[in-house]
Amino acid sequence: MLGLAATAGLPAWLCAQEARPQLRPRVKPADSEADRITPNLRIDTNLVLIPVTVTTPLNQFVTQMEKEHFRLIEDKQEQEITYFASFDAPLSIGLVFDASGSMGSKLTKSRQAAAEFFKTANPEDEFFLVQFNDRPQLVVPFTRNTDEIMSRLTFTQAKGRTALLDGIYQALQTLRKGKNPRKALLIISDGGDNSSRYTESEVRNLLKEADAQMYAIGIFEPIGNRGRTAEELSGPGLLSELAEMTGGRHLPVDNINDLPDIAAKIGIELRNQYVLGYVSKNQQRDGKYRKVTVKLNQPRGLPPLRALHRQGYYAPTQ
Repeated sequence: MLGLAATAGLPAWLCAQEARPQLRPRVKPADSEADRITPNLRIDTNLVLIPVTVTTPLNQFVTQMEKEHFRLIEDKQEQEITYFASFDAPLSIGLVFDASGSMGSKLTKSRQAAAEFFKTANPEDEFFLVQFNDRPQLVVPFTRNTDEIMSRLTFTQAKGRTALLDGIYQALQTLRKGKNPRKALLIISDGGDNSSRYTESEVRNLLKEADAQMYAIGIFEPIGNRGRTAEELSGPGLLSELAEMTGGRHLPVDNINDLPDIAAKIGIELRNQYVLGYVSKNQQRDGKYRKVTVKLNQPRGLPPLRALHRQGYYAPTQ
């Protein structure tokens, strides 16, 4: 498995994002421990599990934190953390790739970004590819062979409009078939939606139900450029909102040459997460949405830290 080496000059538990990440082997937990873990936010019997990424204001990963550094609140009621872990568990991942006409000059770097992301993969990970322009298409179903996806991306041509929401919706539906309990989406796109039949509200609701994190790389034109539509102007805000509600992130790209590095950093972020588990004090099986908040007990000597996590889950009904 793969992890991130600390950057020289920083404490061991700070992993810098600014420099090109260096990969090193990580220790796999014992099989008995791995079998118990389902590190996305979900309820399994009575245990709710939440993946958390901790970062500094400079977007550095913070590793080697302990259970006492975290607090968990569900619907304003503090919960007892009964499970705590940090290791690289296998993922089921969907790559959602924009193939609309405006991506023409950006396709080469976008392909390189996908290749760098795949380099961070765990051998047990599985991937699929959804491409979208006027409408989405599942181009490669689940596979552990990332070369198959890269081969298909080689022949991708940029044309048509941008059905971004439809692409996310189809990817979420496909992601349900993933074999690994831990699931994520990576979206690479250059603009807002202008061709979808699904609405923002429908996609938000599906994301709330999905047991997955969403990451997005937005390749947007400068705001001052003329000719941008209202949808394109709203694109960055939409991707940020959708990603953050899942505990993921939207990383906008100012320089197209930065795309591969940013994709690699997202892959490494997925390998540097904590898993917090608790048994909810609310034992009603009412199927209602419950809001979850993770707060940090600030370690001494560090700048203010941020915890990225999913914002809630639906309680079971039986």
